[in-house]
Amino acid sequence: MCYAALGSDTGGSTRNPAARCGVVGFKPSYGLLSRHGLIPLVNSLDVPGIVTRTVDDSAMIFELLKGFDPFDSTSLDPPFSEISTDKSDEDIRGLRIGIPLDFHPPSLDDEVRRSWQMVADLLADVGARVEPVRLPLTQYASAVYSIMASCEIASNMARYDGLEFGYRDIRESVSPAVFAATREIGFNSVVRHRILAGNYFLLKENHDKYLVRAQIIRRLISDELSKLFNRFDLIVTPTVSEPHHRVSDYTDTRTCEEDALTISANMAGIPAISLPCCLSNKMTPIGVQLMAARFNESLLLSVSKWLEVQLEFPGLKSNIIESIAGS
Repeated sequence: MCYAALGSDTGGSTRNPAARCGVVGFKPSYGLLSRHGLIPLVNSLDVPGIVTRTVDDSAMIFELLKGFDPFDSTSLDPPFSEISTDKSDEDIRGLRIGIPLDFHPPSLDDEVRRSWQMVADLLADVGARVEPVRLPLTQYASAVYSIMASCEIASNMARYDGLEFGYRDIRESVSPAVFAATREIGFNSVVRHRILAGNYFLLKENHDKYLVRAQIIRRLISDELSKLFNRFDLIVTPTVSEPHHRVSDYTDTRTCEEDALTISANMAGIPAISLPCCLSNKMTPIGVQLMAARFNESLLLSVSKWLEVQLEFPGLKSNIIESIAGS
C-alpha cells in the first residue's frame, strides 16, 4: 500500500490501468514532469504519470514533482499558479464541454457508454454547455501510434545488448550469441514483435513511406485537438472501451488498440486524467477521461475533483488503507 505511484504514460499506460482498478490516473502535459530516470519507450510521447486514490492526492504529487530539470532536454517550466481543486456548481456553470462523436469504437461497451452519458448529464445539469464535437483524425491515432512506437522502441531497446547495458545471459560467452540470447530472454514476444516491426519501418526504402507519414498525421491529430480548445474548455471521453479484462489478456494479446481512447492526448501533449466513475454489473470499475488544453492542469484537476465528489465512487479511503497497514 502507498500514497501514490508513478508510471510511464506513453499512450495511456497509467490512465488505462487506473480505470480498470478504480483509482485516479493523471497524465500531465508533455514536459512538465521530468523524464530523467524514466526508462524510455517512445521518447516523443513518454510522460511520467501519477496514480492515486483521489484527485487531491494527484494534485499534491503533481505540485511536488513539476518544474524544470536540466537533465531532461524536453523539460519545461511555464508559469504556474498554485493549483486549487475547489470548484462549486457556480464554477462549473458556463464551462464548455466537448463530447467527441468519434470516440465510439466498435468495441465500446454499453455500460461504458452509459457511464459516459451520466458524466455528461452531471455537468449539463449544473449549467455546463455540453456539445458534441467531431475529431475525425483520431480514427488514425492507433495506426500512427503503432508505427511511431515500433520505430522508437527499436531504437531505445538497442542498448540492451547484454554487453554494456542491462540484463546479460551468462550461458553464452561469444558476443553475437550473448546478444541474441539476452534479447530472446529479456524481451517478451510483444516487445520483440515491436522491435522487428520498428526495424522494418526504419529501413531506407520504408522510412518515408511509414515513419514520415505517421509523423505528419501525428501533427495533424495534435493540431486538431489543440484547435478544439479554442471552442471548449474540456473534452470528456471514456478511458477504455470495455470494463472487463482478465490478467491473461495482458500477455501476448496486448495491442495499442486497448489505448485507442487515450493515445490522442499523448500525441497532442495535453493533460488528461481518468476518474473512477461507477461499477459495472460484474463489479469491475468503469473510468471516464477528461482532457484539457496544454498546461491547463488547474482547470482539469479542479473539475475532476468536482466530478469525484458528485460521483461518490466507492473507492478505498485513507482510513481503510491505514487500518490494513496497521494490521
